[in-house]
Amino acid sequence: MHELTDARWRKSSRSGSGGGNCVEVADNLPDVIGVRDSKDPTGPALTFTPHAWRAFVRVAKQH
Repeated sequence: MHELTDARWRKSSRSGSGGGNCVEVADNLPDVIGVRDSKDPTGPALTFTPHAWRAFVRVAKQH
């Protein structure tokens, strides 16, 4: 598991402003991208390699 202590989290640009289903992304770390639920910031986070994250975003933008 990657260490996310120094992660700087930002809300996804696709998240609404109503405070509902929001995703936060931390992309400031050199070898890992973190993704978490903004409603549960101390809960679990998913981690991706930068390559896997770019592939995920590319496919998500197609849908």
